[in-house]
Amino acid sequence: MNAPDVNRSILRMHIAAIEQKYPIKIIGLLPRGSAGHVFDENGIEFLAEKRPGLSLLELAGAEVDLGDKLGRQVGIVLVSGLRDREAIEFPKLVEPV
Repeated sequence: MNAPDVNRSILRMHIAAIEQKYPIKIIGLLPRGSAGHVFDENGIEFLAEKRPGLSLLELAGAEVDLGDKLGRQVGIVLVSGLRDREAIEFPKLVEPV
């Protein structure tokens, strides 16, 4: 897998903070290039489930907040937004955090 090298304990701590602040559940890391809106080579991409009440603005806020905490660009792909081949393949590619 082409996932970024990050300290997992620090990553889990920051993810927990984001999950408390936003109605989102991070499932795990996706390989680089999975989220079409992450252009930074050091960016980190996550697969997540939305919880009731998540708005597009909050999703963007979660990406920005988590990116600020990690010092890298972050992309979050929602399971509910996956279609066709991606809906089958992306969950298989996830690396637990």
